[in-house]
Amino acid sequence: MPSIRKILRTFFNLLYHPFAWAYDLVSWTVSLGRWKDWVESVVPFITGIRVLELGHGPGHLQRTLRDLNLLTIGLDESHQMGNLAKARLLDSGYTQPGLIRGLAQVLPLPDEKFDTVIATFPSEYIFEQSTLLEVRRTLTDGGRLIVLPVARITGKGALDKFLAWVFRFTGQIPSDPFEEVSSRLKEPFLEAGFQVNIEQVEVKSSLLLIVLAEKKGTYV
Repeated sequence: MPSIRKILRTFFNLLYHPFAWAYDLVSWTVSLGRWKDWVESVVPFITGIRVLELGHGPGHLQRTLRDLNLLTIGLDESHQMGNLAKARLLDSGYTQPGLIRGLAQVLPLPDEKFDTVIATFPSEYIFEQSTLLEVRRTLTDGGRLIVLPVARITGKGALDKFLAWVFRFTGQIPSDPFEEVSSRLKEPFLEAGFQVNIEQVEVKSSLLLIVLAEKKGTYV
């Protein structure tokens, strides 16, 4: 019998590909309308103006970054998400969407191209050394990788409590204290040669963990 994790992996794969049109609705529902605020919580941590977003999804953050006059590129392996993001940006008046299809483990981008790389709610690929070394390659010295891996609902309402329980039951958020989770989260980034800090950010009755991994000097 398939495990809950395998079932969820299949569900998210479908949601990100053939059912990408439903992604916004599902995201809004499971976050009780907080999803956009969660994703945009990374914006204050951006450094510089050249930004790469890994897994741009339907393009909401790409539009926000452009509204802030940042020079941004979005990468995603899902052509369905690429189509959604392109349409959203064109509808917003951005005639050069700046979206590319590709894998984070093999970035089709030059060395030291970006000041900041962002990934919000990415899958396990973000912790792979192949991904982190590629990100490091494309960052300028002193550049920053920002990863938002998890959000924990802290509201006291009945729906908040129910969704928090569902997330814990399905393993979408860890049941351990965030201090222990933060310690574990640092390990792959440190292994890839980053200097790492973990920020806890409160957003609308929820607590987010944000990984800030900075490239300093040459990695050996």
